[in-house]
Amino acid sequence: MGSFIRDVRRDESGLTKLEVLGLLAFVASLLSMFGPAREFVINLIGIGFGQMDPDTGHPNDFSTAMRGFVIVGGAVIVFIGSGWLVLWTDLGRRLSFLLTGAAAFGWLVVNGLLFVVYAPRGIRPQNLEGLNSIQTRLPAIAMTAVSLVLFLMFLTALSRYEADTE
Repeated sequence: MGSFIRDVRRDESGLTKLEVLGLLAFVASLLSMFGPAREFVINLIGIGFGQMDPDTGHPNDFSTAMRGFVIVGGAVIVFIGSGWLVLWTDLGRRLSFLLTGAAAFGWLVVNGLLFVVYAPRGIRPQNLEGLNSIQTRLPAIAMTAVSLVLFLMFLTALSRYEADTE
């Protein structure tokens, strides 16, 4: 028990980084209950997401791209980050990072292989006309190859970590 208490890093305020993050999330949730703060955040979000094309009335390309970036970033934080956080509480910082990286890139390899084998079928968008079946699979092949290399790197790091701890 004493070694666990010594291992927890605290700054001058006496709080760990995770406790500070929790306090910031708590303050943000309290501020979301007040109308003026909520309106300010909604207007701030509207700068990136609320831009409309005057001709069509639909969100413009910038707004669509911002939504995509936020969705991808949020998915990575929620799905990969929550798994890392659970592993971190049980296994420690380094081992949880290695296991989460190996799991994430292993999943990307399997996902990429499935996409290469079962590429989308049906009506294609206009900008894909004229591409053959290999050309439509090139991004998935590239993602699979890069993910496989990173997966193997994480497995190598895990085996070295295991050899160092023994």
